[in-house]
Amino acid sequence: MPKRILQGTVTSDANDQTVTVLVERRFTHPVLKKTIRKSKKYRAHDANNTFKVGDTVRIQECAPKSKTKRWEVIAS
Repeated sequence: MPKRILQGTVTSDANDQTVTVLVERRFTHPVLKKTIRKSKKYRAHDANNTFKVGDTVRIQECAPKSKTKRWEVIAS
């Protein structure tokens, strides 16, 4: 099964080797036919601490790195 890749914005880089990425998705409501924006935060592994708050990054699924980290940053 291919690994999912998401794109989002870094909202926190306070922890060592970890960034918090806000991913927003848009979809049309099935009944109201209105475009809805939903967002979710993912904690991703950033081995070299290269990304800072405000950077746009792509994250990819990976094996669990810690209790909350199941994603890793692949590019900006």
